[in-house]
Amino acid sequence: MTSTRERQRAAARARLEKEMAERAARARKRRQTQAIVGAASVLVLVIAGTVWLATTLGGDDDKSDTAGPAADHVQCAWTELPADQRTKQIKDVGLPPAQQANTGTQTMTIDTNLGPITAKIDRSAVPCTAGSFTHLAEKNFFDNSKCHRLVTEGIKVLQCGDPSATGKGWRETDGTGGPSYRLAEENLPTDKRPPYPEGVIAMANSGQPGSTGSQFFIVYGDSPLDPNYTVLGTVTGGMDIVKQVATAGDDKAFAQQAGGGHPKKEVTIKKLTMSAPQG
Repeated sequence: MTSTRERQRAAARARLEKEMAERAARARKRRQTQAIVGAASVLVLVIAGTVWLATTLGGDDDKSDTAGPAADHVQCAWTELPADQRTKQIKDVGLPPAQQANTGTQTMTIDTNLGPITAKIDRSAVPCTAGSFTHLAEKNFFDNSKCHRLVTEGIKVLQCGDPSATGKGWRETDGTGGPSYRLAEENLPTDKRPPYPEGVIAMANSGQPGSTGSQFFIVYGDSPLDPNYTVLGTVTGGMDIVKQVATAGDDKAFAQQAGGGHPKKEVTIKKLTMSAPQG
């Protein structure tokens, strides 16, 4: 029989061997974990490097829409009308691109039943308004609409741009139509006297900031309006047409409200076009 001391030594050896085996197992596990973590770190760096390389070397098509505008562009904000303000007179043709060029000039041609009216638009002064007009023209927004308001007293303007003012006769809603968005005013003539001289084309609004839509007015005689309306451009041809309409007078339909009335000599916009920017 083995002695008690020998049994104790054997038991101690067994415990030591077990402990050493457990330590070795733990060490192996640590090395495996470190190897996995190290491999993962390398993978992350490789992926990050690949993304950086793709971003650096990628073409223009890879750029996000959220990138800032180029040096010759500005970022324009279009405010969409809420659903409860979208009446039957609102014509939804989508939104213009947010980035608009702020260089060059455009020619606006208003082909009317009485002949063409042309105007020059400087995009450096009204990049967003010009961009909006270009978008609307491309969507045939103004086609077959009538200039619905003429004012001959106090101010001298012919107002157009309501897409719902169409067909024979006049309706109470004429003058309430526009696109499904609004934009901020630009190029306000705060330092000009008079602010709106003959030959100017300016944008109508509700009197509130950021309420410019599609309606515009052609000034056929110096008009002492407050400088709250975007100056879009200057007439280069066809002013004689506007003056013919003014000479025929209006029906005083708006005399108790904004002034003036429907022109007695009807002006229909058969088509409105915007040229590509030049210069």
